[in-house]
Amino acid sequence: MTQAPKWFLPVVIIALLWNVMGCAAYLSDAMLTSADIAKMTDVEKAMIAGRPAWSIAGTAVGVWLGALGCIALIIRKSWALPLLILSLLGVIAQDIWLFGLAPKNDLTNGMVYGLQGLVMVIAIALVWLASKAKANGWLT
Repeated sequence: MTQAPKWFLPVVIIALLWNVMGCAAYLSDAMLTSADIAKMTDVEKAMIAGRPAWSIAGTAVGVWLGALGCIALIIRKSWALPLLILSLLGVIAQDIWLFGLAPKNDLTNGMVYGLQGLVMVIAIALVWLASKAKANGWLT
């Protein structure tokens, strides 16, 4: 195994923290109670009710496998790459609904699209980083 550059570990730790925040966001969404939903606006309720199961599953795959993939990068294992590819596919599934199929309303504004776009860019960057790490012999 070849020595990884000094920037590798700090970058991967930041990426892990990013994915852990995604896991926390997913859990807070998944644990919404009927009382929580009752406090929402009608538009928010419609968005929650309208999400297909495959999009929610895509979110779960994206955040949980993204976090596991980052842990695999930290411990320098080659199985990081397939985990991060699956994570990216989960993000793509989530985005197909959000960008293409979700009803357009006050919640689907530039901030939502910008944040989700950032999620996509980071997921792509992590696949690229894992590919580079594997090709350069930084992973076992």
